[in-house]
Amino acid sequence: MRKLRYPRNSDIAEAIVRALSENPLMHPSELYDEVLERLKAERFYVGLVTPKRVWRVYEEMVRRGEIYDVLDVVRGGAQPSPEG
Repeated sequence: MRKLRYPRNSDIAEAIVRALSENPLMHPSELYDEVLERLKAERFYVGLVTPKRVWRVYEEMVRRGEIYDVLDVVRGGAQPSPEG
């Protein structure tokens, strides 16, 4: 039996994007479990993936403007102005 790969932050970021695109109305408390499910489906070892790591990757993506803060949990993130 082959060993499972360890997920990199980029793998976690892809799992976050997939989770949010499939279920944009999820509650923030569900994000960690959804990300783990997607990583397991991609045959990654998720034993070292903590909620803190998932949220750190999510926050970095929001701050860099890669994704919109659909869960509305990042304070001071890159948000578009109401004027457009």
